Amino acid sequence: MSAENSNNETTKTIENGEVLISVDGLAKHYKSKRGEIHALDGITTDIKKGEVLVIIGPSGSGKSTFLRSLNLLEMPTEGTITFEGVDITSPKNDINKLRQKMGMVFQHFNLFPHLTILDNMTLAPRKLLKMSRDDAEAKARELLKKVALEDRELAYPSQLSGGQKQRIAIVRALCMSPDVLLFDEPTSALDPEMVGEVLDVMKDLAKSGMTMAVVTHEMGFAREVGSRVIFMDEGKIVEEGTPDEIFNHPKNERLQSFLAKVL
Repeated sequence: MSAENSNNETTKTIENGEVLISVDGLAKHYKSKRGEIHALDGITTDIKKGEVLVIIGPSGSGKSTFLRSLNLLEMPTEGTITFEGVDITSPKNDINKLRQKMGMVFQHFNLFPHLTILDNMTLAPRKLLKMSRDDAEAKARELLKKVALEDRELAYPSQLSGGQKQRIAIVRALCMSPDVLLFDEPTSALDPEMVGEVLDVMKDLAKSGMTMAVVTHEMGFAREVGSRVIFMDEGKIVEEGTPDEIFNHPKNERLQSFLAKVL
């Protein structure tokens, strides 16, 4: 696996356990009538190949801003983000090319309503990866089977439930063969009975070794599937550790208070 920047420099192959994304001093500041708001305030962390990083915290803590900064959907005010050895915050690099290897799954699916499920899944591989229609459709059908939706390829998004749409959104991202998947609260827009079917797909991805960064309010998923958990508050990483450390042995008082309310 390799990536190329706009100067055609090839990065080293990322082996399992090596750093895939390195974040150093990440900050995001906004100006408001109340003064400057620090949405992110000096975030420094690494995401390793094969890791499932789960990001938790109260609303407004900067979780989604941090996640969306990883592929520059949010432009940081300060700091650097290095992906597969390439500083993606440098204007010298082609962020659109690098984003092809960073799949993103949003709260609200973002499926094209006028396209069938099969066309939704094959559009990006055909346009960006220059895959043939036959190859793109073959891969899409293989992925649809994995989420038990192979009979819905000719349906339109309006004909699917929320849980089905989100499962489609996940496998649509997988059609690009990304090196990492970023999930921004993927179950928050779903009815409670549909949450489980989406989390099951994510659990299977984790078992397969997919590198994932997940912002979620699902503490059960964080405890069961996460390899590392970050707790954020006021734009900072307040505490991080294994699920056992975070949920069973929290050290920070703010984290203890948060868990007392959500568990």
